[in-house]
Amino acid sequence: MRIVVTNCNTTRSMTDEIVRGARAAAAPGTTITGLTPAWGPESAEGWLDSYLSAAAVLDTLRGHREPYDAVVLAGFGEHGREGARELVATPVIDITEAAAHLACLLGRRYGVITTLDRTRGQIEDSLHTAGVAQNCAAVVGTGLGVLDLGDERRTTEAFLTAAVRARDAGAEVLVLGCAGMTGLQRTVGERLGMPVVDGVGAAVKLAESLIALDLATSRSGGYARPLPKRRSWSAPA
Repeated sequence: MRIVVTNCNTTRSMTDEIVRGARAAAAPGTTITGLTPAWGPESAEGWLDSYLSAAAVLDTLRGHREPYDAVVLAGFGEHGREGARELVATPVIDITEAAAHLACLLGRRYGVITTLDRTRGQIEDSLHTAGVAQNCAAVVGTGLGVLDLGDERRTTEAFLTAAVRARDAGAEVLVLGCAGMTGLQRTVGERLGMPVVDGVGAAVKLAESLIALDLATSRSGGYARPLPKRRSWSAPA
C-alpha cells in the first residue's frame, strides 16, 4: 500500500515529524510519502491561513505524479477535504474526521485538544460537516502556536491542563487537535487515564482499511469529478 500524507503548511520539519508518526502506525509493507506544499503559510492558525493552505495542498496533490493508493490530509480542521475528494481518484482521509470517528468508538463523547483558541471555530465546523460534531464535548486550546509544539515538555504540560478542562466538560476520550502533536498520545495517555487518539495514526489505519477493501470515493453525487473548464476564457475588457 502506498499512502501520501500531506502537511498543511510549508514547515518541512513538521512534515518529517508527521511522516514519523504515520510510519509508526502503518502496517509492515505500507509506504508513506510526505508532501510539503511549496507555497502557503508556514503554520496554519486561522481562517485565512486555512484557505491558503487548502489551495496549496490541492495544488501540491495535482502536481504529484508518483502513484499512490490513498491520501491522508494532515491538517486538523483545515479546509480542502472536499476539494481533494473531487480531485483524486483514491480515498482521501482527513485526520480531523478520522480521529473523531475512532474516538466515537471508544466513548460516548470526546474532546479535542488543539493549539490556539482561534482555531476552535474551524475545527467545530469541520466536525459538523463530517457529521461527528454531536459527540464532541469540547474543543479546548492549549494557547500554543503550531511552531511552539517542538518544546515537548511545555506542550505536554499545556496539553494536560487543557485535557482536564475537556474532561470536566464531559469528554471520555481525547483527540490530538493538530498534526504537530503526533506522538504525544504515548506520553500523556497513561497520565490521564483516558484514551488519546492521534489523527495521523487514525487516518493511516483507515486509509489502509479502505485500500484493503477496494473502496474509493463515490462519484455519484457531491464528489463527482470537477467539470472541465474552457481554457479560452479571458477577463472582460
